[in-house]
Formats: sequence, structure tokens, C-alpha cells
Amino acid sequence: MKKVITYGSFDLFHEGHYRLLQRAKALGDYLIVGVTTEQYDEARGKLNVVDSLMERIEHVRQTGFADEIIIEDHVGQKIEDIQKYDIDIFTVGSDWTGKFDHYREYCEVIYLERTKGISSTMLRRQGFGIVRLGIIGSGRIAGRFVPELKYVSGINAEAVYNPHIESARRLAELNELQIYTDKLETLYEHANAIYIATPHNTHYSYIKDALLHDKHVLCEKPIVLKKEEAEELFEIAGNRKLVLMEALKTAYAPGFAQMITIAKSGNIGRIIDVEAAFTKLVRGNGREFQKEENGGSFTELGSYPLLAVFKLLGTDYQSVKFTTFVNSRGVDLYTKAHIRYPKAIASIKVGLGVKTEGNLVISGTNGNIIAEAPWWMTKNFEVHYEDTEQNEKFFSKYAGQGLRYEISAFVAQINGYQSKKIFMTNKESIALSKFMELFLDEKTEKEIIYMEK
Repeated sequence: MKKVITYGSFDLFHEGHYRLLQRAKALGDYLIVGVTTEQYDEARGKLNVVDSLMERIEHVRQTGFADEIIIEDHVGQKIEDIQKYDIDIFTVGSDWTGKFDHYREYCEVIYLERTKGISSTMLRRQGFGIVRLGIIGSGRIAGRFVPELKYVSGINAEAVYNPHIESARRLAELNELQIYTDKLETLYEHANAIYIATPHNTHYSYIKDALLHDKHVLCEKPIVLKKEEAEELFEIAGNRKLVLMEALKTAYAPGFAQMITIAKSGNIGRIIDVEAAFTKLVRGNGREFQKEENGGSFTELGSYPLLAVFKLLGTDYQSVKFTTFVNSRGVDLYTKAHIRYPKAIASIKVGLGVKTEGNLVISGTNGNIIAEAPWWMTKNFEVHYEDTEQNEKFFSKYAGQGLRYEISAFVAQINGYQSKKIFMTNKESIALSKFMELFLDEKTEKEIIYMEK
């Protein structure tokens, strides 16, 4: 008798799950299905699981394909099970291709082609549909975004659009997407939500078009480059009862949220100063250095330190002073902004051509908080007091690329079961757009220093 084993969360059970179990059963004579616990899902970075363990087990049982159902609850269990049950074939979906090749030491490993296009008609849970995602743009960030989707329950990438269809085709084939197209109407036909990963100055038109087609929108930062445009788009979304969310991953990371909560709890007293930096050295002549696409260090990286400042001190600042280093084309390679509040100050530094220490320092009347680079991923931070014996260090999980946290929040807001937990407010997104507009406005007084002669 040939024994086969497979594993999964099987949350919001749908056609893709059914077909995977059907094909797994066809590989042998006896199929064992491992269903993960909520705790193990969370530990391995799987977010947004809706159905209980018992409900998910029952969904698998009802298919009739599983000869035996077991529970997976710890790291290393798969190899233990392969040996315990004398397994001949280990199988999972092709979105995990290569991940389990080392199991070939114990049994045959088969990756089953994933189902392209997910139907929600088999859902057992009322009120929770699968978010069918269409992607606008197929560059670097989209290439990192799509693989993170498998770690979030309740969402599936259906199609990708790019006016340069060969680029769309490459992303679709690499990630086994059902549709690639150079026509937006085709994308909309296959999606109820849109993710936008295109150059900054194209965001406004793509967001507005998607909202007017009644699609929820998750857009890369900065969401737009003008305050008025941001206000208009959020008004359209509100009137149509749609979710419009800025994809600034730091805002949704659990460690960052914990750090902000502790800082504002009063532990370090009243916050007087925030210093935040984010620099990276980028070579070549890519999109980041194209003035006509509003490239430069501030539009590329400024959203991260500004988020920290706005979360800690609010959006009602009094004045801003910029010092910026630009190249011969007028693109900023390094920028520092001093921000004045009625009872506090802040400074941010961003750079694509200059590397500086990238810490976040929050100074208060009773102590301070220091998060070392890359603080925007917030895996740990320290709280310091005058009495050093009271110092504390906090650690938090930051899974994968971190994009799964923003995806999870997007799905949760669409389905309405996390409406009270807003990681990034519309007001903060509008304030970020206003700040970008202020920096890009040629009338804004700036100290400009040319790095290239």
C-alpha cells in the first residue's frame, strides 16, 4: 500500500484545497492529511486564519479524500510523521516548490500544480469570501509581494496587469497566476481588490480608476504625492464603502505597533524628540533616480521615518526645514528634514547615495527608546531609563519580507472583522501625501547642495 501525506491550514475551504486533496489522494492508496493548529500557524508566519481547528478538520473530512487526519502543532513534525507512518510520498502545492526537497532523504517529494483561479463557492463560513486580487505593476516590489500572499488566509492573486505585457507574463508564469494582461478592464473582470505597485506618479490615476470600478485598493507608498488627491481618493472610497489602504509595511508590523504603544503609554514620560533615519546605497540608473517619475531618496524612503514621527507626535506640525543633496539631474540623493511641533521636535534622514546610521531614537522626559536599523522591520528595541537597572529589551517576530502583515490587515478590513484595529489612519496617509507635496514643491524653501559637479 502506497502512503501519501500532505499538510495545510485549509482555512476558508475552497476549490483549490479540494483539488489539491483530490490529486494527493490519486498519488497513492492511503492519504494522511495534517491540519495545522492556530498556534503553529502563527508561529510559522501564517496570518488571518478564520476557521477554528475543528471546523478546518471537518472541511477536510467532508471531501472524502482523507483516510486519516492528524494535527500538526510543532516544527519538525513533518519528518517525524513521515517516519512514524512509513510514508512513501510527501506532497504539497507547487507554491512551495523547492522548500521541502531535503525530505527526499526520507521519501518521494511531489509538488502539485496549484489551482489557478480560486472559487469561493465551497466556503463553509458565511460572510467571509476569498479576496480575489488583481495586481497593477510587475516590477521588483510586486515580485516580492506575490509570494507573501500564501502566508495570509482568505486572499488569492488572480491576475496581473502591465501595459508592457511581457513583463506581466513573466510575473504571472513565475507565480502561477491565471491571467496576465495589458488591459485594465480584463484585470477588473477577475478581481474584487487591486494591489498597485507602479511608479509614484501613476498611483493617483490607477487608484481612482480601480475605486470607480468598485474595487478595494491596496497601494504602495507613498499613496499619492498631493494632499488634495489623497483627500479625494479617500472620499471616493468612503462613499462607495470600499477599503483604500496604503501599503507601508512598517505600520502593520507587530513589533512596530508594540514600540509605539509603549512609547505613548507614558513609560518614558512626555515625548520631546524623535530622530529617525533610513538610508540604503542604490547603484545604477533605475526608477529611483528618474526625476520625471518623482524618484529620489525622499519619495522612495521618506514615508518610513515620517510614519514614526506622525505616530508618536501627530500630524499637526508647525514648520519644516529641508536640507537636500542632489545630483546633476536634480534628484535628491540624501535629505534631512527638521520638523517643529508646538512642544516637540523631530528630524528625519533618508538617502539613496549616502549611508548613515539608521536608528530610531525616541526621547522622553523619563527615558528613551532606541530601535537599531533596520528599525522599520522592528524585531527588537530597548527602553532606557536614568536608573539603568530598569532598562528593558523587547523582541518581536517579523516574518518573511513583512509584506504579509499589510496583506493581512487589508483582508481583515475588507471582511470587516478587524475594523477597530486600524494600523494606519486615512489622516496619516493624507499627511504623508501633504509632506511629499511640500518637499516636491519648487517653492518650498530648501537648502540644496549639489553632490556632483
